[in-house]
Amino acid sequence: MGTFRTDGASLSYDLSAPEPTDAGTFVQLHGLTSCGSREQRAGLDMAGRLQGMRVLRYDARGHGSSTGRDRAEDYRWPRLAEDLLALLDALAPGEQVHAAGPSMGAATLLHAALADPDRFATLTLLVPPTAWQTRAAQAENYRRSAQLVEDHGIGAFVRIGAQVLPPPALADRPRERVPAVSQELLPAIFRGAALTDLPAADQIARLQIPTQILAWEDDPSHPVTTAEELHRLIDGSTLGVAATPEDLATWPGRTAAHVEAHPARPAPPDCGLRGREQGRSELSARGEKMVSAEPR
Repeated sequence: MGTFRTDGASLSYDLSAPEPTDAGTFVQLHGLTSCGSREQRAGLDMAGRLQGMRVLRYDARGHGSSTGRDRAEDYRWPRLAEDLLALLDALAPGEQVHAAGPSMGAATLLHAALADPDRFATLTLLVPPTAWQTRAAQAENYRRSAQLVEDHGIGAFVRIGAQVLPPPALADRPRERVPAVSQELLPAIFRGAALTDLPAADQIARLQIPTQILAWEDDPSHPVTTAEELHRLIDGSTLGVAATPEDLATWPGRTAAHVEAHPARPAPPDCGLRGREQGRSELSARGEKMVSAEPR
């Protein structure tokens, strides 16, 4: 495990190998109130069928073992995208990577890909969240959840969440009812989610990165309509919708095939220190300050 320190947060990460492999690097993100270690249990970790790749998993700021501040603006998706790009500058300088993430992770990837499209060889957008027309109602839900936690504690939020049925694709999965977030930060994280949205449609339509989109049925927080609109906007993208646990179980294999079909461009052989220095320069231009990336 390692810790990447940036402005207002320390990001906890796990890198399966210190140096890139010939097969490249795959980055696995997670969703809101989750963390890297939970995604496999939920069927949303796409690294299981990859061959020979270095895998990077990390906890977004305020989630899991990562730290954060009690500031809603810190948890907007463009801010999370800046964290991702800074982390890649430090751990995979100059390297083009493959990346997958559900919900908040998918949104983070879209913002990051628009900010630095050459950084990504492929994208796998899992269960994209509410967006555009459907975002306002979800934002209000997040604001109410933030107030509930402040007024009655995280236990009240967990009890209400336990009454919501999971989508059919998760019928055989254990339910993670307790957020992987502290009670102190959860209201700010919810309010940050309420402040943010996917990039505008005309921006997304400019993406030229090979993209697969995988959604599931009967989940108002992750409507199939968002996945369908992303599929329409991103030229050459593929779309799959899971209705059963058996459908969900095919996703790692589909992701491995998607990655294999679009090899990443390797980093230049001399990009080590120079790449890290360039990453720090680019990070500064994004308005962030990296203190260190050090083993934990």
